[in-house]
Amino acid sequence: MKFRDIGNPTYIALETFRKSGEGVATPVWVVAEDGKLFVWTVDNSGKVKRIRNNPRVRVAVSDARGNPKSDWVEAQARILDDPASEAKQRQRIDAKYGLQFRLINLMSKLRRDNAPHVAVEISQVSE
Repeated sequence: MKFRDIGNPTYIALETFRKSGEGVATPVWVVAEDGKLFVWTVDNSGKVKRIRNNPRVRVAVSDARGNPKSDWVEAQARILDDPASEAKQRQRIDAKYGLQFRLINLMSKLRRDNAPHVAVEISQVSE
């Protein structure tokens, strides 16, 4: 399977790597645009910390629990933590997931969970 074969699924399993080299897979919502995948997540999450340390990731189409439904594909990730990139990703997620996204976002606000978010850009590994 190639990176372009991932398409624009509802979920991907995003595998990031600890300093020890051990992989940690997490199911995430994703939006495909311009040959890249974009994820929106909390800035202080484990996956963001691991990507900041090591941009190598693997992705697979998955179900909501992160069970892969495709082969894993090697990729690279980049944290886009500027406000414009975060806002753009929030718009992408809202456009794709609609009411589902808005309800989850509302629940976070009601819990007073105001943690900053970042966009994660995932792209094909340079060959």
